[in-house]
Amino acid sequence: MALMQIGLIGGIGPAATDFYYRTLIQKFASGDAELDMTIVHADAPTLVKNLMSDNKDAQVEIYERLTQRLKNAGADCVAVTSISSHFCIENFKEKSVLPVVEMLSCVEKEVRNRGYKKIGILGTKPVMESKFYSGITSAEVILPDGNLLEEVHKSYVNMATLGSANDEQRKVFESACNQFLKINKVDAVMLGGTDLALVYHASNVDFELVNCAEIHAQKLSNFVTQF
Repeated sequence: MALMQIGLIGGIGPAATDFYYRTLIQKFASGDAELDMTIVHADAPTLVKNLMSDNKDAQVEIYERLTQRLKNAGADCVAVTSISSHFCIENFKEKSVLPVVEMLSCVEKEVRNRGYKKIGILGTKPVMESKFYSGITSAEVILPDGNLLEEVHKSYVNMATLGSANDEQRKVFESACNQFLKINKVDAVMLGGTDLALVYHASNVDFELVNCAEIHAQKLSNFVTQF
């Protein structure tokens, strides 16, 4: 049975795009529905430049152009495989020629359903400082302390742009998680950047994770199978 075609705006970064691709394939593998998906590439350094300067208009223009390509290829909806990209998601939703399956609401719903009261967050500086673009209302959101916030940001941007994580970057993320768990006593750590799947997944940690990319991929799967 063929379903709605998913359109993904990927490349930001490449590892996150691969995670969405593999996760969606796995979610559809055991069912009767046939996965239909088209992926277009957005430039990660351009996103970072627009993100850090809060240039929503410039980034939305990029997404509008890419979404038109997806629509021309037969896509019925569009999703952006980046949390940082959600800094302009409301503007994008207003101008998109396709329904936008955003991430913020489904992650908040998952945090609320799990009953977490305090979570630590990793990701880019804007995502961390805005506490997931003010998208989490049911739990207290804890940031890395002091200079560690900047170190997490730089490590994440470099990792996401190249699509791989080195030992130094992993140590920075580990330091932040140690702060969250040992000092702040959080209930869970939020992977506030989709490329953090390169470093963390449920099978390699002994603490609770909020994997935003996985939650978003499930929302996408549900969206296309409800029709």
